[in-house]
Amino acid sequence: MKIIIDVMSGDNAPEELLRGAVDAAESFSADIAVCGDAGIIDAVARECELDLSRLEICHAPQVISMEDSPLCVMREKNDSSMALGLKMLSEGKGDAFVSAGNTGALVAGATLIVRKIKGIRRAAIGTVLPFTPPFLLLDAGANPEISPEDAVQFALMGSVYAEKMLGRKDPRVGLLNNGAEPTKGGEKRVEAYRLLSENGKINFVGNIEAREVPFTPCDVLVTDGFGGNIVLKLCEGLGSYMFSRLKETMMQDFITKASALVMKPKLKKLKTEFSASEYGGAPLLGISKPVIKAHGSSDARAVKNAVRQAMTVVSSGVIPELVRHTAKKQEEQNTEEQ
Repeated sequence: MKIIIDVMSGDNAPEELLRGAVDAAESFSADIAVCGDAGIIDAVARECELDLSRLEICHAPQVISMEDSPLCVMREKNDSSMALGLKMLSEGKGDAFVSAGNTGALVAGATLIVRKIKGIRRAAIGTVLPFTPPFLLLDAGANPEISPEDAVQFALMGSVYAEKMLGRKDPRVGLLNNGAEPTKGGEKRVEAYRLLSENGKINFVGNIEAREVPFTPCDVLVTDGFGGNIVLKLCEGLGSYMFSRLKETMMQDFITKASALVMKPKLKKLKTEFSASEYGGAPLLGISKPVIKAHGSSDARAVKNAVRQAMTVVSSGVIPELVRHTAKKQEEQNTEEQ
């Protein structure tokens, strides 16, 4: 198995991404190819004393910034580290691709270079939220707006992912909304509710309000990328805030400090569970081959875990299962129309 990593994109590129790539090469039974400017990669490796002997270096002179337009991956920056990695994946020179770069460019590039699964309208970022038990949120940022039909496809893709990756039988699907009633939300959400309710292949449990999210009310939470990204970032920020306040409380006096000492191992484990670095990245569901979107602020540990996530997606067979599931659905629709 070979995992391709874009080491020039993201807030901490290229040093942290190279460190993560080296750690992954040492820890996992996979070949690692890194895409980026070979001269810069070599210079950083010498400065940081990184052994790149286990990595395949693939030269790409350009870098896509967070400010670049999504289509730059196909146009003025088609020699970028992101574009090269996607081309390698498309040509079968790797089994999965990982990037911490510009989300819009990654979605556009994956759609146009690697290509969507036939029959899928839009790709969606599927992020696992680390509650008890964890559940899948999609879309987490790829599509600011979606149609009711997109919501149905997201629900179907998410159900396959939850079954294959999270071990959920007959996964429960919820629709993020500002109220539980079927009439809540705008026209698109009301129509999405109706379509989800009428689809016999979806175990739809209704609208889910944001306050219910931490209590795992479903196995798959469907929404547009705008709302999904807000939920994701709020969970991340709120988690950091609560741990910060908890630390302040534990340091107030002798009794609380003693309690903190006793609780330290459990609190450390809990903090790790809510760390974005532990999950590493999220797959672009709907793309015909595994593309993993890592957090823009990924450090070495996050990159290493994104590689682990990519390997898990490849070995699980969830992408071929999505291909089969979509093809079967299309056949059923064609039969009904005849």
